[in-house]
Amino acid sequence: MLHDILLLVVGILIGAAIGFFLARYFMKKYLKQNPPINEDMIKALMMQMGRKPNQKQINQMMKAMEKYQ
Repeated sequence: MLHDILLLVVGILIGAAIGFFLARYFMKKYLKQNPPINEDMIKALMMQMGRKPNQKQINQMMKAMEKYQ
């Protein structure tokens, strides 16, 4: 009986670890394919703030966003 409970607990822990790493892998893959912010969004945001962004500023913002992902 104790052996069965121990196997159940170990199985749950292994399953949770595998599930965590699989979910992490798929989320990283999804975010790499579909970044949350792209150049068009940055451009629209800066224009809403009353600035006319040039490509250099957009590239700087994109690099800053990639740094924190």
